[in-house]
Amino acid sequence: MDTGLFTANNVWMMICTALVFFMHLGFSLLEIGLTRQKNTINILFKNIFIICTGLILFYFIGFNLMYPGSFNGFLGFAGFGLDAPLLANGSLDLSYNEGYTYWTDFLFQGMFAATAATIVSGAVAERIKLGQFMLFTVIYIAFIYPIVGSWQWGGGFLSTLGGENAGFHDFAGSTLVHSVGGWAALMAIYILGPRIGKFKEDGTPNAIPGHNIPLATAGVLILWLGWFGFNGGSVLSADPATTSIVLVTTCLAGAAGGIGSFIFYYLRYKNFDLTMMLNGILGGLVGITAGADLMSPSEAILIGIIAGFVIILGVALIDRLRLDDPVGAVAVHLICGIWGTLAVGIFGAKAGITQFLYQLSGVAIIGLFCSLMAYIILTTIKKTSGIRVSTKEEEEGLDIHEHGMDAYADFRMNQH
Repeated sequence: MDTGLFTANNVWMMICTALVFFMHLGFSLLEIGLTRQKNTINILFKNIFIICTGLILFYFIGFNLMYPGSFNGFLGFAGFGLDAPLLANGSLDLSYNEGYTYWTDFLFQGMFAATAATIVSGAVAERIKLGQFMLFTVIYIAFIYPIVGSWQWGGGFLSTLGGENAGFHDFAGSTLVHSVGGWAALMAIYILGPRIGKFKEDGTPNAIPGHNIPLATAGVLILWLGWFGFNGGSVLSADPATTSIVLVTTCLAGAAGGIGSFIFYYLRYKNFDLTMMLNGILGGLVGITAGADLMSPSEAILIGIIAGFVIILGVALIDRLRLDDPVGAVAVHLICGIWGTLAVGIFGAKAGITQFLYQLSGVAIIGLFCSLMAYIILTTIKKTSGIRVSTKEEEEGLDIHEHGMDAYADFRMNQH
C-alpha cells in the first residue's frame, strides 16, 4: 500500500478515536443534566470508571475475544493482552491490515467498547448501588459486548448469513453497540424498579426534572460532534468517497431526528419540549448508524425523521410499562437502534425482503442473548449483595452517601 495513503488512513482513524473518546464527556453532561443535582458526583464517577475500566478490559480480554481470527463463528479467543504480530527479524509488523496499524485498530475499537456500558449508566441513574453497577460493567464490557461484536465485525456467523457476500449489516453499531447497551439498560430498569415518586398510585408518571438542561444540551451537541468519529472512523480508512457520504448521512439524520421529534411532540402534546428534541437528535444518529454507508442523503433524512417519531412513542411506551429511564436511554439506544438496523432492509443499497430478514434475525438473536445475559448477571448480583440503594440514600442523594461530597458545595439545595 502507498505509504502516504497508509499514513492518511491512520491519522484519520486516530482523529476519529479522539472524537469517540470525547463522546464520553457528552454522555456525562447529558446524564447529569437530566438528573437531580444530588446525584451528580455519582453519575460522573460511573462515567469515568467506565472509560478507564473499558479500555483496560478491552486490552486484556475484549479485543482478542471480539477479533479472534479464525474461529467457529460463535466464540473464539486469541489470548490475553495485545500480542502484536512480529516479522521474521523480531520487529513489529504494524501493517497486518492494509489500511491501518494494529495499535490504531485496538484503540479505535476500545473506545466503542466503553460506550455500550455508558448507555446503561443513564438508565439506572439515581438508584443503583455503585459497587454493584461497577461489577456489572466489568462483566458486560469484558465478555458480552465483544462476543456479540465477534459475530459480525469479527467475521462470525451473522456476517455470513446467506453466504459470504450477504449477511447481517451493521456499519457502525446501531445494534452491535447501541442495542447491546440498550437491552442491558432495559433489563436493569426492570429489575431495579422506578425511582421513588416517579409514578403515582394509579400508574401515571410524575415528571422528575433534570437539574441542568443547558449541560444536557451541551452534552448532546458534543455527542453529535463525536458521531463524526463514531461513523466516520467506521469506514476504517480515509477514503474520500465513502467517508464523505457517511458524514453527510450521519449529520442529516441527526438533524432530521431533532425536527421529527419536536414536530411530533408538539402535534401530540402542544408543547415545545427541548429534552425530547435533544433525544430526537440522538435517536436520528443511532438510527443512521447501521446503514450510514448505504443510504442517500434523502433516505438518511427519512430515517432520522422516523427515528424522531419513534423517540416520542418509545418514551411514552416506557412510561406506560411503569419503567423508569431518567435519560431516555432505552428509547434512544435500543428502540432507535432496532429501527436503524431494520431500516437497512427497507432503504439504501441493500434494501429488499431478504436483507430485511437478515436484519430482523440479527436484532432477534442479539436481543435474546444480551437480554438473557444481562438478566442473569443483574439478578445474580441482586440476590447475592443487593442492587438498589436504601430509601434514605435515594432521598438524600448518592453523592453524600456513596462519595461523601457534593458537586455544588456552595450552591447546595434541599432537592428531593
